[in-house]
Formats: sequence, structure tokens, C-alpha cells
Amino acid sequence: MSPIGQQALAATQSSMPQTLPRPVYGKLDSPPNLKLGYRHSHPWVQISHAVEGVLEVRTDGGRFIAPPLRAVWVPAGVTHQVFCAPDTCIRSLYIDRSVAGDVPEHCRVLQVSPLLRELIAHFSTLAEAYDEQGPDGRLVQVLLDQLGCAPEVELMLPLPADPRLHRLCKSLQARPEAPEGLAEWSQTLGVSERTLSRLFLRETGLTFRAWRQRLRLLSALPALERGERVTDVALSCGYESLSAFIAAFREQFGATPGEFFRSANRPVRDAVR
Repeated sequence: MSPIGQQALAATQSSMPQTLPRPVYGKLDSPPNLKLGYRHSHPWVQISHAVEGVLEVRTDGGRFIAPPLRAVWVPAGVTHQVFCAPDTCIRSLYIDRSVAGDVPEHCRVLQVSPLLRELIAHFSTLAEAYDEQGPDGRLVQVLLDQLGCAPEVELMLPLPADPRLHRLCKSLQARPEAPEGLAEWSQTLGVSERTLSRLFLRETGLTFRAWRQRLRLLSALPALERGERVTDVALSCGYESLSAFIAAFREQFGATPGEFFRSANRPVRDAVR
């Protein structure tokens, strides 16, 4: 790491609390959140919600993408990195394990309801030592209840541990539009296409085709959220036509790009509405 990077890391680490001042602690983050691109963990649950822009959390097991109205749940003790564009506006919550409830011990992307969005925003502006017996303290249980019933959404890309697949997936993540299929990769890696196919399913739970399609669609979300033309985004992600992209997007997310972002009040240009 460069000296500048080390200084940024030290500054960010020193700004993080060593213990939570309250069982639920909100924090207003902004572009400096980019400094959290280093691997780290903490002894509490983290909820990261992008009000504007698209936020990404990476763990050893996957990439978790949160456009507006979604949030990433990071369990206590899970090593992760946080990435976002410079203009992304993030609201973060830190929750003590003792009040987090009986939830899965893996990262998840959650749907954020309008009520939950407002609760997250409210806690992000409170003083650290808010009155636990007052109105703000009573809202804690409401917030926890809303998080507990928030549905999980398929906005994650599982990552393999096998070194051969790791090399393949790293290359595709750098170039989602790359046309090479398993046949070409089997020659590059010196293993049979059938072996690669079995490994993909075993390590990610997805076929190669399904994994690459999800990668391409997740990679498209930041550009779509910025309001770029859907046709341009589709071509840049490796799709030969807008109609093919729209069909794949609808299959993956159950909505067209316009419908997907409409509730977040983000314009999506030339999308099928």
C-alpha cells in the first residue's frame, strides 16, 4: 500500500468507534467511504444503504450490490471491503449483536421499504448518546422489526474458491463484456469444459451462463442508476441488442430497468417502461 493509502487507512480506522455508544448507532457517510476499500471486520452488524449511487460490499464469498432502496447486511466478524463511486451518498447503521436478533450469519442484500429508509436516515443524524428512554430510543425496536422483516433480494454474485475458477472469474469481472465461453477457458486453463462446468455449479451454485449473465447485469446497475442510456449500457455489458438486455434484466430482477429504478426516482433513458 502506498504511503497515502496507509495514511487514509489509519485515518479511517481511527475514526471508527471501538465500542458502540448505543446498541443501534447511525452514521452519515459520504465520499470518504471509499477509504473502506481495505479488508476489515468489526464485532457488530453493519447495515449500509445507498441513498444515491450504487454501493458494493465484497467478501471472500461474493459481491453484494445495493442500488437505492436496497441495503447490504454485513454480519459481525465478516471480513469485507466497501466500494462506491465518489458521488455515492451512504447511510450506515451499526447494530450490537445482542439486539440483532436471530438472523443468518452471511452477507445479504435487503429490500428497503419507505419506512425503513426514513428510519435509517433518522438514526444517521442522531447524536451518539441519544436518549435510550426517550422517543429515539423507542424507535430502535421499530427499526429492528423493519430490518427483521425486510425481504432478501438477489443482488449478489457468488465467488468461487477454486484457483482455476478464481482466475476465470477475476478476468470476467474486469471485462464483463468478454465473449469467451467455457470452451475457450477450458483451453486457457488446461481443463476440460465439462470439468469447468461442474466446478462452476459446485462452487457458486450457478451455471457458467447464469453466473456471467448475473455479473453483466449487476455491472450495469451503476451506469443505469446514473441515468445513462440503456442501449449504451447493454452494448457495453456484452449484449448484442437492447431487447436481449431487457429480457435478461427482467428475468433476473423481475422488472425492466425503468421499473427497477422508478421507485428510487432515478430516470432511466430509453428503457422499456
